[in-house]
Amino acid sequence: MINIRRPDEIEKLRAAALVVSRTLGMIAKEIKPGAKPVDLDRKAEEFIISQGAKPGFKGLYGCPSTLLISKNETVVHGLPTDIPLKEGDVVSVDCGSILDGYYGDHAYTFEVGEVDPKVKKMLDVTKESLYLGIAEFKKGNRLGDIGFAIQKHAEDHGYGVVRELVGHGIGTKLHEDPQVPNFGKRGRGKALKDGMVLAIEPMITMGTYRVKQLSDGWTINTVDGKAAAHFEHDVAMVNGEPEILSTFDYIYEALGINP
Repeated sequence: MINIRRPDEIEKLRAAALVVSRTLGMIAKEIKPGAKPVDLDRKAEEFIISQGAKPGFKGLYGCPSTLLISKNETVVHGLPTDIPLKEGDVVSVDCGSILDGYYGDHAYTFEVGEVDPKVKKMLDVTKESLYLGIAEFKKGNRLGDIGFAIQKHAEDHGYGVVRELVGHGIGTKLHEDPQVPNFGKRGRGKALKDGMVLAIEPMITMGTYRVKQLSDGWTINTVDGKAAAHFEHDVAMVNGEPEILSTFDYIYEALGINP
């Protein structure tokens, strides 16, 4: 069942999403060669609690961490380790929060030092595909329109679009209906309506779209070992148009990026 959220619920979802946005902005300052993912995870947990919220991932489905930190060929669900980040890595940081009973869920792929320009281009296209998908979340459209926009932009640039992992509805549960694939056909799937709130999250690869799960039961890697990127926003439909509840502004401020 797809939940249609009242305006007051959307504001609660926005508040939870912005806890995550601020957390990712804090983490952005810490992403550098030599940084240990386990230390980033600890700092994120402390920061979320300082905001009056709770980590949204830790303990859910048995998740042992506050952040999911995915390097290079790991698409998503990487567990924090004590292996330091190194120059040239790309690192997806996925974070969740619970505030006043509602979830925020939001991700950004960071560059560690100087990154191969070809990989950097893939990150740029993935982020562009996120916003193209968000633009299709409007009255009169269907879920397939979101997936089509993401898939076309990524594949037009020669990248793979992961099929086995999808975005989702979000609310009082982290994962709610509907599933939001990053591929699809225009005009197909469930109708998009006011009050729907979605976590839209393209997962794009440098090579094949095929992925595999590692023996830890969490880590999802590309089967060809090529790099991947992952960006995610929480988005509500308000008055027939998409309204992004999360923001990358804290990240841009930390990194000195003018978007």
